[in-house]
Amino acid sequence: MENRMTVNYNNKPCYDILFEKDFDKLAKEIDKLGFKDRKFAIITDTNVSKLYSEEVKGKLEVLSDKIITIEIPAGEENKNLSEIEKIYEELIINKFDRHDLIIALGGGVVGDMAGFTAATYLRGIAFIQVPTTLLAQTDSSIGGKTGVDLNGYKNMIGAFYMPRLVYMNISTLNSLSGRQYASGFAEVMKHGLIKDASFYTWLVENMYEIDDKDPDVVLEMVYRSCDIKRAVVEKDPTEKGDRALLNFGHTLGHAIEKAKDFELAHGECVALGCVAAAFISWKKEMISMDEYYEIRDMFVPFNLPISVEDIDPDNVIELTKSDKKADGDKIRFILLKKIGKAVIDLTVTEDEMRAALDEIIYIENND
Repeated sequence: MENRMTVNYNNKPCYDILFEKDFDKLAKEIDKLGFKDRKFAIITDTNVSKLYSEEVKGKLEVLSDKIITIEIPAGEENKNLSEIEKIYEELIINKFDRHDLIIALGGGVVGDMAGFTAATYLRGIAFIQVPTTLLAQTDSSIGGKTGVDLNGYKNMIGAFYMPRLVYMNISTLNSLSGRQYASGFAEVMKHGLIKDASFYTWLVENMYEIDDKDPDVVLEMVYRSCDIKRAVVEKDPTEKGDRALLNFGHTLGHAIEKAKDFELAHGECVALGCVAAAFISWKKEMISMDEYYEIRDMFVPFNLPISVEDIDPDNVIELTKSDKKADGDKIRFILLKKIGKAVIDLTVTEDEMRAALDEIIYIENND
């Protein structure tokens, strides 16, 4: 297995994804892109900064004598325009221009915000992704989606803007909490469910090694997951068609995330959304009952929830109507024809959504 793959855009090479075990080659790769002697802004959050900012800055000092670090508060609740304005101000104060470079160092929130900043500052400045979480490495750092939330509505403001490089130091996954690691795994499982039944089977067969973060198994998992997403975004870079399949589990998942006021991790909500979407797929006779229960139960050994407390189904359904994936007055759902084959469906009714939510809402038995 190689440690590099190339993402094409409009049938031309656009950027490389590197899979490394440290940050040692980061400066060399940035130098190849032509950014020697330019200013660098490392955008990170308050959690990741104390782990990796100084190390990354030290690696890059051979290329630049002007490296600044911009910290944003950690957490989805800070993924908003107010924090973006603070980043703009730091870039202006430090006289960043279009020839300089933004480096997104962190998880999905950092990557989305740094990418959106890059897309809009001076109408476009180069950026690279240095993802440090499983969710970011296998999903959000690839494909050029950037954005921020607005009043709690997920990613309602954003742009498609491609990075110049995605550099993954797989060893950063060792610093994740069990909950953070599991959250990222929800997106990995999703990739197998929508596009690759053999990868899904491999995940199940290697569940213990994945849970134990076996280095070789984790590297293969990240690589294969990224390869699935690469193939999808190359075919449909701006989500006019098949790229929407990547939203499996996200329609109800995002709504649950907001309904719970972001107290659940993103991947936990995606897992719940996947269970609900698989349930609807079963009820529409697209997959069998056995397949539904297998999909549902496979999230459990990976420490992901398959039920949720204290949500109002009507509230969740109403929230789906404000999701950016709505298609006019219809909800664009991603369902499964079988494991490894997803389809776009515009026929899911509110009653079907309500039944799926009833399936995943946990009610304590007081008998």
